[in-house]
Amino acid sequence: MIQRPRPFSRRAFIGGVVVLPALAGLLSTGARADAKSSPEAMHYQTSPKDGMQCSGCNFFIPGKDATSDGSCKVVDGTISPHGYCIAYNAKSS
Repeated sequence: MIQRPRPFSRRAFIGGVVVLPALAGLLSTGARADAKSSPEAMHYQTSPKDGMQCSGCNFFIPGKDATSDGSCKVVDGTISPHGYCIAYNAKSS
């Protein structure tokens, strides 16, 4: 015997209309791939450590010139080119 799929009831339709947008809102506000860490969490400091500094890191985004503060792909906020954090990843030569 072949069973036919049951048609949607009004209650199921209305439930979907309410639940789906709410679910989409939760998913869009969840953990984002582009979320940055706080300077404190990454042990950011404004001075270099053992020759490692932000200007030599793959994650550093330079400011308007070599001495201006820039930003970082990992650490939130303004970043000194002379700074350092535990996310340091040396640029390839």
